[in-house]
Amino acid sequence: MPPSPTFSIRRATREDVPAIVNLVAALAEFERLRHEMRATAAQFEQYGFGETAYYQALIAETGEGKAVGFALYFFTFSTFVGKPTLKLEDLFVLPAYRGQGLGRQLLAELAVIARERDCGRMEWDVLDWNEPAIRFYQSLNAAPLSEWITYRLLPPDIEELSKMAERNG
Repeated sequence: MPPSPTFSIRRATREDVPAIVNLVAALAEFERLRHEMRATAAQFEQYGFGETAYYQALIAETGEGKAVGFALYFFTFSTFVGKPTLKLEDLFVLPAYRGQGLGRQLLAELAVIARERDCGRMEWDVLDWNEPAIRFYQSLNAAPLSEWITYRLLPPDIEELSKMAERNG
């Protein structure tokens, strides 16, 4: 279902940082992870619009310019495919604006970007309890990668591991 004509999707700019922070906070609340959100507007500005941009974003907004959804993404590289991968970090639409096609339109716009960048893949993660999102992704023919397990190192562990390289260097 295409979004209502009163909505639009566009690439985020530096001026959108406050809206991105607010939408990420709403996402963190939805995912029951608000206690883990430490990101600041200054960090989003630095890492998205600074000297090196580590992420890009799309904004879904009302005709009045209110940001009601976003997709934050970046690019990795697939050694097996030999092409870039568009990695979707977060996709979120405020609850009051769901069911109007905004999530699908955000993903469609990401598909355009992936095609333009000659990506061999688009990938993202979803929490295992988020059944509405899982059904939505399956409706797009997206397939879960059950054979892969995500691992994570946090700053104290990164620090410890980096000391090994310093000792060996």
